[in-house]
Amino acid sequence: TEDEITLFERDMKEFWIQFKISYSTEQINETSALRDLCKETIEALSEKWSKKLKEEDVMIEKIQEYKNEILQQTKYVAEKEEQLAEIKLKLNEEEEQQKSLTDSIQELKEELMKKMEIKSSKDEAAKEKVERVSKIKALFKERLGLEMRRIHDEQLQFIFRHIDHKDPDKPYMFTLSINEQGDYEVTSCTPPLDCIAELQLKLRETNNFSAFVANIRKAFTALSYK
Repeated sequence: TEDEITLFERDMKEFWIQFKISYSTEQINETSALRDLCKETIEALSEKWSKKLKEEDVMIEKIQEYKNEILQQTKYVAEKEEQLAEIKLKLNEEEEQQKSLTDSIQELKEELMKKMEIKSSKDEAAKEKVERVSKIKALFKERLGLEMRRIHDEQLQFIFRHIDHKDPDKPYMFTLSINEQGDYEVTSCTPPLDCIAELQLKLRETNNFSAFVANIRKAFTALSYK
């Protein structure tokens, strides 16, 4: 029986040795297979993520290009808006200048019309005065020995005779015109009279031409006796 036991123990040892060898070989094979699978998986994942990263890099580059393009477009739009603002400002200034010029032209036209109306009124008044003087010319010549002549620059010359009793034909004269204001103005007087300015002022105040001529004749007559 000892031999049987010894034989049994030996058989058991051989079994365990063979079992360990067999188990180790399978484990090694499984580990190798698992390692190869992991390696393949890692390589596949690495290739996939590498491709994905490359795609993302391309996408990032595209996004950056879009950003740069948008920045350029924004800068371009800002420049155009600035130019447009300058053009609008210039147009507004030109419109204001045009309006100011139009207003000035209108003011000048109105002022010119007023001046033309005033001139027309003055011309009409002057014409009436000349006509009134002409109408009484014959009367003065007949009654006062007065002769009237139209001379240069639309002036009238008044010549009195029969004043100096020593020399009835001796002329006493003055020249009368109508100034820019439409008033009577004595431009010359021979011989000179000290009261001529006073008589002229009174004529402008009263517009009584007959009295004015009569008063000048009286002044000439008084002077002839000095």
